[in-house]
Amino acid sequence: MKEAQPKTTAATVADVARLSGVSKATAARVLGGYGTVSDKARDTVMQAAQALGYRPNELARSMTTGRSGTIGVVVGDIENPFFGSAVRGISDAARASGFNVVLANSGEDVAAERMAIETLVAKRVDGLIVSPAQDSAIGHLEDIGHAGRPLVLLDRAIAALAVDSVTADDRQAAEAVTRLLVERGHRHIAYVTACDTPTHLYRDTRDILTASVRERIEGFLQVGAQAGIADMPRWVRLGANTSDAARRLTIDLLGAATPPSAIIASDSLIALEIFKIAREQGIAMPDALSLVTFHDAAWTAVTTPSVTVVRQPVYDMGEAAARMLIERLNGETCAPRRLILPTQLVERASVAVPGTADAGPRIRRL
Repeated sequence: MKEAQPKTTAATVADVARLSGVSKATAARVLGGYGTVSDKARDTVMQAAQALGYRPNELARSMTTGRSGTIGVVVGDIENPFFGSAVRGISDAARASGFNVVLANSGEDVAAERMAIETLVAKRVDGLIVSPAQDSAIGHLEDIGHAGRPLVLLDRAIAALAVDSVTADDRQAAEAVTRLLVERGHRHIAYVTACDTPTHLYRDTRDILTASVRERIEGFLQVGAQAGIADMPRWVRLGANTSDAARRLTIDLLGAATPPSAIIASDSLIALEIFKIAREQGIAMPDALSLVTFHDAAWTAVTTPSVTVVRQPVYDMGEAAARMLIERLNGETCAPRRLILPTQLVERASVAVPGTADAGPRIRRL
C-alpha cells in the first residue's frame, strides 16, 4: 500500500482505490459492503480508508445497495420523558441490528409531523416509526407505504391503517387508577391530559383525535359510570400541552367552588405542575388532594409524598417497535400486528381517603 499524502478535501472512493492499489470497483465493493472480494483486498482497502480518514457517502451507498442503514423516528414531544425512554429502546434495538436512528419532533402538530416524514423519506431512511399526532389525518402516513417504506406506529394505533403498532393497554390502565380512587372514596376525580382541542372542556370522545388519549378517557368515564358518578365528564380537562397550560388548568380546577379531591395526570410533566401548585398553595397531599400519574418518571419516587403511578413498559415499547420494523425490512410479510403491552399500577403515598386530615387552604386564583 502506498503512503497516504495530506489532503484538504474529503477522501473519495477513488482516493482509497489509488492508495490501496486496487480498482475503484473493488474499493467500492469493500467500502459499500456488497459483492465479493478477497480477504487480502478487503484488508488493504480498509487500511487505506483508515489512513485517509475516509467517510462513506451515505446517499451514494443507499442508491447502490437500496439501503441507507437508518430508521426514521417521529415523536410528539422530545422533552417528555416518556418519549425519551421509548427512543432509547428504539436506538438500542436498531444499533444491535446495524441501524442508526434519525429523530424528529412533531410537537404534536400534524403539519410538522407531515414535514418531518417527508424530510426523512427524502433522506432515504429505510423505514419509519411514528407516534402520530392524530388518527384522523393519515394521508401522509399512507404515503410512507406508497414510498416503499415499512411503518410502525408507536404508542398510538390507528385502526384505519394496516400497519404494525405497539401500544400500552391504555384503557385498562385508566380503569385501574380510576377504580383505585373510587374505592378510596373519591367522587370528585379530575383527569388532566395533553390534547389539542378548541376548548379545554370535554364534550365527546369523538372530539379526541388521538387514540391513546381517547381510550384513557373512555376507561376513566366507564369506571365512574359504574360507580354511579353521573358528572364524571365535567371533570375532564384537555389541552395541558405545555407547563403553562397545565398550570392554568390545575389552578382553574382547584379554585372551583367544588374542587376535585383527586387528580389523574396523563403524563409526568403534567403531574409535576400539579404537584408544584399544591405545594405553592399549601394544599396537603394526599389528605386534601390525591394524585396519580401515567409514567413512572424518576422524580415521582423521591417526593414527599411519593406519587402513585401507572408504570408503562416504555423502553420495551420502543424496542418492540424497532424489532418489528427491522423484521419488515428483512422480508417479513405477515398481516399487520398490533402488540399491546400491559401496564403496572404502582401504589405509593399520594393517594388517601378524601378529607382524612385538615385540608388547609385550597388555592388562590392567580
